[in-house]
This record gives sequence, C-alpha cells and structure tokens, in this order.
Amino acid sequence: MAVMRSVIRGVGAYLPRRILTNAELAQMVDTTDEWIVERSGISERHIAADGEKTSDLGIHAAHQALVRAGIDPIEIDLVICATATPDRTFPATAVRIQKELGISKGAAFDVQAVCSGFVYALTTADALLRTGQFKRAIVVGAETFSRILDWSDRTTCVLFGDGAGAVVLEAQPQTGGRNDRGILNTIIRSDGRYEDLLYVDGGPGSTKTVGHLRMNGREVFRHAVQKISGVIEETLIATGYAADEIDLFVPHQANKRILDGIAKKLNVSPDKIVVTLNKHGNTSAASIPLALNHAFENHKLGEGKLVLMEAMGGGFTWGAVLARW
Repeated sequence: MAVMRSVIRGVGAYLPRRILTNAELAQMVDTTDEWIVERSGISERHIAADGEKTSDLGIHAAHQALVRAGIDPIEIDLVICATATPDRTFPATAVRIQKELGISKGAAFDVQAVCSGFVYALTTADALLRTGQFKRAIVVGAETFSRILDWSDRTTCVLFGDGAGAVVLEAQPQTGGRNDRGILNTIIRSDGRYEDLLYVDGGPGSTKTVGHLRMNGREVFRHAVQKISGVIEETLIATGYAADEIDLFVPHQANKRILDGIAKKLNVSPDKIVVTLNKHGNTSAASIPLALNHAFENHKLGEGKLVLMEAMGGGFTWGAVLARW
C-alpha cells in the first residue's frame, strides 16, 4: 500500500569563520588542551562574530541545502528552525529565515528542545508533510551558544560552539515497504524531573535576563548513555532493523565519551559513527545537521543509505529519527 514519506532532498551547513582553539581557552580559564580533549574529545569550536545572528547562520545553511536539492525557495511551504538561542524572544527565528530565503507562503516557526531540537523539528516536519498539509519543508538547526556561556566556568565554556545545518524535505509517495526512501520512524521523549541538571539560569519570564548555561556533567553523561541507547533500541524494534543493518549513525555531538559509551552498549562499529565534535564542539540543535553535512561532503551518504540520528538535551529531551537517504 502506498504511503507518503518525507524524503531528504538536500543538506547544507554553515560555520562561523572564527575558530577558538583549546590553546586560546587555556589563556582565558584554568584549563589545558589535554584536559579538554581527555574529557570531551573537543579540540576547537567556531564562534559567531559580533553582530552575526543565529538566523544568519541558518540562512547560509538553508541556502546551501536548497541549492544541493535543486529546489527553488518559492517551492518551500514550511520552515522550521530548531534553536535554543533565537535572535529575539519573538518573532520566531524561522520567520526571518523564511523572509531572507524569499519564501512567502506556508508557515514558519521555531522548535525549542535544546540539543534534541533537530530531532524534534524533523519529527514535526515529517508529521505535517505526511498529512498533506505541506509539500516541501526546510528544517534548520542553528545555534549561537557562545552568547549564553559563562566564560569563567571551565566546565561548560570549553564544550560548546556555534553553527547551523539544514535539510530539505519533500513529501513523496513510497511503497510502504522495507526499502522506502525518506523518514521511516521517529521517537521523541522528555522528562522534566531532570531540568535542573542542564539549564540556563535566566529567561524573560523569570529573571528578565538571558542567563548562562549550567550543567551537572557527571549526571548528564550517565543519563545520556542510558536514554539514547534506549531510544535507539526502541527505533530498531519499531522498524524491524538490526543495529548492524544501519549504514550510518549520526549522533548529537556532545562528548566523545558519550559516543563511545553508546557504541559499546549497542555493539556498533566506530567507523559507522559520524564524529565532528573535535572540530565543532557541542553545537546543540545544529550538531546533527552539521554532522549530516560532513558525512555528505565525505561521500558517506548516498541514495539507499540507512541513517539513524539521535540526541539528548536539556529538559531532559531525547529522541531518534531513522531515515533512508
């Protein structure tokens, strides 16, 4: 029986020009390159320039994705931006991206699920495309986390960076079989009991300030391995695939030890896991599309490849998306 699937037509990314190395950070806080690499796997990260907004990053990434997809912006009728660092409290950052791309129809809005934002945004876009409300969507993950970091806190400021990535989705009829292209399954979860383990200590409705990121790294690590492994296993059970049938794992890039822990727990070969955090740091909602773009540019993505994306972020929120390229 024919079904509608959200097929990924193109991917794009953008990284700010400025690169902040561990050696430079060692001059700002009490840390060393060795300390950062050992605990996170991160060597450098990109930092947005003064005046460079989250939407600016997202516009660049979205434009590249559209060019690669061969789709004119006027054909897009849905824009979703996953971000925890919007340009303004309102309107949505997606609205500016929509305007600057020359899109004037359909809908544009933001999704806020922190590091899980791109998974949540893909899930939302997929649901709307499959119902027939929209035909083509651009889903952006864009962050300027450097704006909410406490640069005196060595436990957090060394981990994060700025960037953006995007994918173009198109609703296409598929057979409903095992070899369908497009998004095959999505799972999103949250548990607000853990909000105080990873949060920003400000907001317009509480402190009237932006605030800074705060994290209990040990507890976040423990929950991340457990929850991400669990949602991957749920995805495999729901779709009937085995872990060794997945061609590429594209995880949220938070910490190399988390990636290694998940790979070990699921018995996944390291060469199937896309790793970019050494050069990007943790870019929150931008990390998965940035990693997708890295895989594409390194010829690891091709038609028919089975790709599993997963993430966990503040909230806690977590989730996974399985798609055939």
